[in-house]
Amino acid sequence: MNKQSFWHAARAGMRDYTPPAIGLLPWATATGMAMHGAGLSFAESMGMSIIVYGATAQLGTLPLLVSGASYWLIFCTALILNLRFLIFSATLSPVFSGTRRRVRCLAGYLMSDGVMAAFSARLLAEPDKDKRLGLYFGPSLMNWVIWQLFTVIGILAGASLPGHWPIGFLATISLLTLTTPMVSNMPMAAAAAVTAAVLIVLHTLPFRLGFLLAIIAGMLAGYVVEQYSRKDRHAA
Repeated sequence: MNKQSFWHAARAGMRDYTPPAIGLLPWATATGMAMHGAGLSFAESMGMSIIVYGATAQLGTLPLLVSGASYWLIFCTALILNLRFLIFSATLSPVFSGTRRRVRCLAGYLMSDGVMAAFSARLLAEPDKDKRLGLYFGPSLMNWVIWQLFTVIGILAGASLPGHWPIGFLATISLLTLTTPMVSNMPMAAAAAVTAAVLIVLHTLPFRLGFLLAIIAGMLAGYVVEQYSRKDRHAA
Protein backbone atom coordinates (compact mmCIF):
# COMPACT_ATOMS: atom_id res chain seq x y z
CA MET A 1 0.00 0.00 0.00
CA ASN A 2 1.15 3.51 -0.78
CA LYS A 3 0.63 5.06 2.64
CA GLN A 4 1.27 8.58 1.39
CA SER A 5 -1.56 8.33 -1.16
CA PHE A 6 -3.83 6.71 1.42
CA TRP A 7 -3.35 9.37 4.09
CA HIS A 8 -3.47 12.25 1.60
CA ALA A 9 -6.85 11.02 0.35
CA ALA A 10 -8.03 10.35 3.93
CA ARG A 11 -7.20 13.89 5.03
CA ALA A 12 -8.86 15.36 1.94
CA GLY A 13 -11.95 13.25 2.58
CA MET A 14 -12.18 14.30 6.23
CA ARG A 15 -11.79 17.95 5.27
CA ASP A 16 -14.56 17.71 2.67
CA TYR A 17 -16.79 15.75 5.05
CA THR A 18 -16.61 18.31 7.86
CA PRO A 19 -19.72 20.31 6.82
CA PRO A 20 -21.98 17.23 6.49
CA ALA A 21 -20.54 15.82 9.73
CA ILE A 22 -21.90 18.80 11.66
CA GLY A 23 -25.36 17.39 11.06
CA LEU A 24 -24.39 14.32 13.09
CA LEU A 25 -24.05 16.28 16.31
CA PRO A 26 -27.76 16.77 17.16
CA TRP A 27 -28.69 13.29 15.89
CA ALA A 28 -26.08 11.50 17.96
CA THR A 29 -26.90 13.60 21.03
CA ALA A 30 -30.65 12.98 20.66
CA THR A 31 -30.04 9.27 20.14
CA GLY A 32 -27.95 9.09 23.30
CA MET A 33 -30.66 10.91 25.27
CA ALA A 34 -33.32 8.63 23.77
CA MET A 35 -31.45 5.48 24.80
CA HIS A 36 -31.07 6.79 28.34
CA GLY A 37 -34.73 7.80 28.39
CA ALA A 38 -35.70 4.31 27.28
CA GLY A 39 -34.13 2.93 30.46
CA LEU A 40 -30.84 1.64 29.08
CA SER A 41 -27.77 1.92 31.28
CA PHE A 42 -24.64 3.71 30.07
CA ALA A 43 -22.98 0.38 29.20
CA GLU A 44 -26.09 -0.89 27.40
CA SER A 45 -26.47 2.37 25.48
CA MET A 46 -22.85 2.42 24.35
CA GLY A 47 -22.98 -1.27 23.53
CA MET A 48 -25.98 -0.65 21.30
CA SER A 49 -24.32 2.39 19.73
CA ILE A 50 -21.08 0.55 18.95
CA ILE A 51 -22.61 -2.75 17.82
CA VAL A 52 -25.61 -1.44 15.88
CA TYR A 53 -24.05 1.86 14.78
CA GLY A 54 -27.02 3.16 12.82
CA ALA A 55 -29.39 5.94 13.80
CA THR A 56 -32.41 4.47 12.01
CA ALA A 57 -31.97 1.00 13.50
CA GLN A 58 -31.17 2.34 16.97
CA LEU A 59 -34.12 4.73 17.09
CA GLY A 60 -36.42 2.34 15.25
CA THR A 61 -35.89 -0.49 17.71
CA LEU A 62 -35.94 1.56 20.91
CA PRO A 63 -39.76 1.77 21.06
CA LEU A 64 -39.84 -2.02 20.66
CA LEU A 65 -37.34 -2.47 23.49
CA VAL A 66 -39.37 -0.18 25.73
CA SER A 67 -42.63 -1.96 24.90
CA GLY A 68 -41.16 -5.36 25.71
CA ALA A 69 -41.28 -6.77 22.19
CA SER A 70 -39.65 -10.13 21.54
CA TYR A 71 -35.99 -10.22 20.60
CA TRP A 72 -36.64 -11.83 17.25
CA LEU A 73 -39.03 -9.02 16.29
CA ILE A 74 -36.45 -6.41 17.33
CA PHE A 75 -33.82 -8.23 15.27
CA CYS A 76 -36.07 -8.49 12.21
CA THR A 77 -37.03 -4.82 12.48
CA ALA A 78 -33.38 -3.74 12.65
CA LEU A 79 -32.59 -6.01 9.71
CA ILE A 80 -35.35 -4.50 7.57
CA LEU A 81 -34.39 -0.96 8.52
CA ASN A 82 -30.82 -1.69 7.42
CA LEU A 83 -31.61 -3.38 4.10
CA ARG A 84 -30.46 -0.25 2.26
CA PHE A 85 -26.90 -1.14 3.19
CA LEU A 86 -27.12 -4.15 0.88
CA ILE A 87 -27.68 -1.72 -1.97
CA PHE A 88 -24.88 0.53 -0.72
CA SER A 89 -22.52 -2.44 -0.51
CA ALA A 90 -23.34 -3.61 -4.02
CA THR A 91 -22.83 -0.08 -5.33
CA LEU A 92 -19.42 0.32 -3.69
CA SER A 93 -18.15 -3.22 -4.27
CA PRO A 94 -15.82 -2.11 -7.12
CA VAL A 95 -14.13 0.30 -4.69
CA PHE A 96 -12.82 -2.61 -2.61
CA SER A 97 -11.88 -4.92 -5.47
CA GLY A 98 -8.72 -6.81 -4.61
CA THR A 99 -8.72 -5.88 -0.91
CA ARG A 100 -8.50 -8.36 1.96
CA ARG A 101 -11.57 -9.71 3.67
CA ARG A 102 -10.86 -7.93 6.95
CA VAL A 103 -10.65 -4.63 5.07
CA ARG A 104 -14.04 -5.28 3.45
CA CYS A 105 -15.55 -6.29 6.80
CA LEU A 106 -14.29 -3.11 8.44
CA ALA A 107 -15.61 -1.08 5.51
CA GLY A 108 -19.02 -2.72 5.90
CA TYR A 109 -19.16 -1.97 9.61
CA LEU A 110 -18.19 1.68 9.09
CA MET A 111 -20.57 2.25 6.17
CA SER A 112 -22.91 5.20 6.72
CA ASP A 113 -25.53 7.11 4.80
CA GLY A 114 -23.58 10.36 5.02
CA VAL A 115 -20.34 9.01 3.56
CA MET A 116 -22.26 7.11 0.91
CA ALA A 117 -24.12 10.23 -0.19
CA ALA A 118 -21.07 12.49 -0.11
CA PHE A 119 -18.41 10.26 -1.65
CA SER A 120 -19.92 7.38 -3.67
CA ALA A 121 -19.43 9.11 -7.05
CA ARG A 122 -15.85 10.14 -6.22
CA LEU A 123 -15.01 6.69 -4.90
CA LEU A 124 -16.25 4.94 -8.02
CA ALA A 125 -14.43 7.39 -10.28
CA GLU A 126 -11.06 7.18 -8.48
CA PRO A 127 -8.71 4.76 -10.35
CA ASP A 128 -6.06 4.57 -7.61
CA LYS A 129 -6.92 1.84 -5.05
CA ASP A 130 -4.97 3.44 -2.18
CA LYS A 131 -6.66 6.79 -2.73
CA ARG A 132 -10.06 5.09 -2.88
CA LEU A 133 -9.46 3.39 0.46
CA GLY A 134 -8.20 6.60 2.05
CA LEU A 135 -11.15 8.57 0.70
CA TYR A 136 -13.51 6.00 2.19
CA PHE A 137 -11.92 5.21 5.53
CA GLY A 138 -10.95 8.78 6.45
CA PRO A 139 -14.50 10.21 6.48
CA SER A 140 -15.95 6.89 7.71
CA LEU A 141 -13.72 6.79 10.80
CA MET A 142 -14.43 10.47 11.38
CA ASN A 143 -18.17 9.72 11.18
CA TRP A 144 -17.82 6.85 13.68
CA VAL A 145 -15.82 8.87 16.23
CA ILE A 146 -18.21 11.84 16.08
CA TRP A 147 -21.23 9.57 16.45
CA GLN A 148 -19.87 7.74 19.49
CA LEU A 149 -18.57 10.92 21.16
CA PHE A 150 -21.84 12.79 20.89
CA THR A 151 -23.81 9.70 21.82
CA VAL A 152 -21.86 9.74 25.11
CA ILE A 153 -22.71 13.44 25.50
CA GLY A 154 -26.37 12.65 24.90
CA ILE A 155 -26.39 9.83 27.45
CA LEU A 156 -24.74 12.02 30.07
CA ALA A 157 -27.09 14.89 29.27
CA GLY A 158 -30.07 12.57 29.66
CA ALA A 159 -28.73 11.31 32.98
CA SER A 160 -28.39 14.87 34.28
CA LEU A 161 -32.06 15.66 33.67
CA PRO A 162 -34.60 15.15 36.46
CA GLY A 163 -35.86 11.59 36.57
CA HIS A 164 -39.51 12.61 36.25
CA TRP A 165 -38.94 14.30 32.90
CA PRO A 166 -40.53 12.13 30.17
CA ILE A 167 -37.62 11.93 27.73
CA GLY A 168 -38.46 8.42 26.54
CA PHE A 169 -40.45 9.98 23.69
CA LEU A 170 -37.20 11.31 22.18
CA ALA A 171 -36.66 8.05 20.29
CA THR A 172 -39.98 8.39 18.47
CA ILE A 173 -39.56 12.13 17.88
CA SER A 174 -36.01 11.71 16.59
CA LEU A 175 -37.06 8.91 14.27
CA LEU A 176 -39.93 11.00 12.91
CA THR A 177 -37.61 13.94 12.33
CA LEU A 178 -35.15 11.65 10.59
CA THR A 179 -37.66 9.99 8.27
CA THR A 180 -40.12 12.82 7.50
CA PRO A 181 -37.81 14.56 4.97
CA MET A 182 -37.61 11.26 3.07
CA VAL A 183 -41.32 11.45 2.23
CA SER A 184 -40.67 13.60 -0.81
CA ASN A 185 -42.32 11.56 -3.57
CA MET A 186 -45.33 9.33 -4.16
CA PRO A 187 -43.66 5.95 -3.48
CA MET A 188 -42.31 7.16 -0.13
CA ALA A 189 -45.62 8.79 0.76
CA ALA A 190 -47.48 5.57 -0.09
CA ALA A 191 -45.04 3.51 1.97
CA ALA A 192 -45.44 5.81 4.98
CA ALA A 193 -49.25 5.93 4.72
CA VAL A 194 -49.67 2.16 4.33
CA THR A 195 -47.23 1.44 7.16
CA ALA A 196 -49.11 3.75 9.51
CA ALA A 197 -52.53 2.37 8.50
CA VAL A 198 -51.52 -1.28 8.87
CA LEU A 199 -49.87 -0.61 12.23
CA ILE A 200 -53.02 1.08 13.53
CA VAL A 201 -55.15 -1.87 12.45
CA LEU A 202 -52.78 -4.60 13.62
CA HIS A 203 -51.25 -3.07 16.74
CA THR A 204 -53.08 -5.56 18.97
CA LEU A 205 -51.44 -8.62 17.41
CA PRO A 206 -49.36 -10.71 19.84
CA PHE A 207 -45.57 -10.49 19.95
CA ARG A 208 -45.78 -7.04 18.31
CA LEU A 209 -46.25 -8.69 14.92
CA GLY A 210 -48.11 -5.59 13.79
CA PHE A 211 -44.82 -3.67 13.61
CA LEU A 212 -43.18 -6.19 11.30
CA LEU A 213 -46.24 -6.64 9.07
CA ALA A 214 -46.68 -2.87 8.81
CA ILE A 215 -43.08 -2.45 7.67
CA ILE A 216 -43.43 -5.20 5.05
CA ALA A 217 -46.74 -3.75 3.81
CA GLY A 218 -45.22 -0.29 3.53
CA MET A 219 -42.26 -1.60 1.53
CA LEU A 220 -44.57 -3.43 -0.87
CA ALA A 221 -46.77 -0.34 -1.28
CA GLY A 222 -43.77 1.83 -2.09
CA TYR A 223 -42.50 -0.73 -4.59
CA VAL A 224 -45.88 -1.00 -6.36
CA VAL A 225 -46.30 2.77 -6.63
CA GLU A 226 -42.73 3.11 -7.91
CA GLN A 227 -43.39 0.53 -10.63
CA TYR A 228 -46.56 2.30 -11.75
CA SER A 229 -44.73 5.63 -11.74
CA ARG A 230 -42.03 4.21 -14.00
CA LYS A 231 -44.64 2.86 -16.42
CA ASP A 232 -46.35 6.25 -16.57
CA ARG A 233 -43.03 7.99 -17.23
CA HIS A 234 -42.16 5.57 -20.01
CA ALA A 235 -45.63 5.91 -21.54
CA ALA A 236 -45.26 9.70 -21.56
